Amino acid sequence: MTALDPNADRSSQAGTPIKEAVSAHEVLATPEPPAAPAGDPATVGLPSFIVGSVALGLVLVGMVPASAVGASLPIILAATAAGLFVATIWSANLGQSAVASVFGIFAGNWFAISTAAAASTQELFLTSWLIVIVMLTLATLRLPLVFTVVFALIDVALVLILIGTAQASTGLVKAAGYVVLAFAAAGVYLFFNSLSLATGGRAIPLGSPVLHG
Repeated sequence: MTALDPNADRSSQAGTPIKEAVSAHEVLATPEPPAAPAGDPATVGLPSFIVGSVALGLVLVGMVPASAVGASLPIILAATAAGLFVATIWSANLGQSAVASVFGIFAGNWFAISTAAAASTQELFLTSWLIVIVMLTLATLRLPLVFTVVFALIDVALVLILIGTAQASTGLVKAAGYVVLAFAAAGVYLFFNSLSLATGGRAIPLGSPVLHG
């Protein structure tokens, strides 16, 4: 008669929790699939900003006659305002509050020139936006230099348009148009950086911040 091992059942029962613990550890150790990339709202926001800037700049430098300044409105409304609005929502959804703030502000800042408005109304509008953009310029001093350059050029353009409007000076307004084209070019540079990163390339040098720390 085969002798019974009194510890057999006890060993079997003791091994069960160990196996369960090992199985649980293996389940917990299984790596989760990588999250989908969040993307970069600037790849939409910057081209929208650039096309509106180019359209506005060309109008200011006199590419179209004064009677046809409304030709830029379809571009500004359909492309710039809509694109910046999309970029604003995208940025906010990603928790990029600063980016959403910039895109959101520029989404509503494309009516600085209006031939149908009285000069005093334009001056009020330009002064209000100049204050806001100067505020944004100061807020970018800890960002790479190219961002500060963009906003500084926008400040200069607004000042020139404001003075040109007050003095009815076509020369100052035309000068403002060239400054607008200059900050559009800076926007192109920023877009190349964003698209380079989005396609797996390297970042383009953006310059050291004015303020450090």
